[in-house]
Amino acid sequence: MYELIQISGKSYYIQSPAKIGLVRLEGEEVCLIDSGNDKEAGRRVKRLLTEMGWHLSAIYNTHSNADHIGGNKYLQGQTGCKIYAPGIDCAFTRHPVLEPAFLYGGYPGRDLRHKFLMAQESDACYLDKECLPKGFELIPLPGHFFDMVGFRTPDDVVYLADCLSSKETLDKYQIGFVYDVAAYLDTLEKVKNLQAKMFVPAHAAVSEEIGTLAQYNIDKVWEIAERIEEICQAPLPFEFILQRLFASYGLEMNFEQYVLVGSTVRSYLTWLKDTGRVNSIFDDNLLLWERA
Repeated sequence: MYELIQISGKSYYIQSPAKIGLVRLEGEEVCLIDSGNDKEAGRRVKRLLTEMGWHLSAIYNTHSNADHIGGNKYLQGQTGCKIYAPGIDCAFTRHPVLEPAFLYGGYPGRDLRHKFLMAQESDACYLDKECLPKGFELIPLPGHFFDMVGFRTPDDVVYLADCLSSKETLDKYQIGFVYDVAAYLDTLEKVKNLQAKMFVPAHAAVSEEIGTLAQYNIDKVWEIAERIEEICQAPLPFEFILQRLFASYGLEMNFEQYVLVGSTVRSYLTWLKDTGRVNSIFDDNLLLWERA
């Protein structure tokens, strides 16, 4: 773990729970694409940089999930590097309590205020193409989270963040986190047709071909949507829908799964309603969902 692997030219990644991109710039300067899941990840990355004689000039966050920004604060404190994050995700990076609060829909209790859902705050600036090193391309990848982005380096290596999951992960956990289902499907269709020398998803194997995996993720989205529709054959409140979906996939509920999968299911219900596939009604002060 935390092994430095060269992909092509000056483009590398650090093997970790969420892959960290590393690109060499001028001289001994390097930048990171994300920073790992916590302070310990930051320490390991700093140790690696010191061993290589490299200086960290900037961290480019793809989005603000805690496993991608967890090393920010430590690395910024140790190196003085700049940190950039896109759109709304910049606010979440500066104020990480927003993530568990958003997922829960209220003030998050102790069960949700931990490093897996809430990183340490870091001094991030808004990311745009003007902030990028020469030759970098910014690739919008919305859907998984608010304003998530990927990057193409001058070596034609594309870092894809969390826009898709490995087949093994989907087969095991079934439901990956999605904020905006319509945007997520659009992103997957775009990624399916991308060409590059190499693709680096954060939670799947590095590969020269990404279309097959993108299609597997697309198929899983439609499978989940159809399963939710089936559950809603009779009007049901959200909690019952979530319970039955967990049961149908053999999942086990805890606080973390409740907010991650629960938020995702709410997003599916929104998308299904907006596309005319389910209806919502209020009955005896209960919000119920039923198949259209």
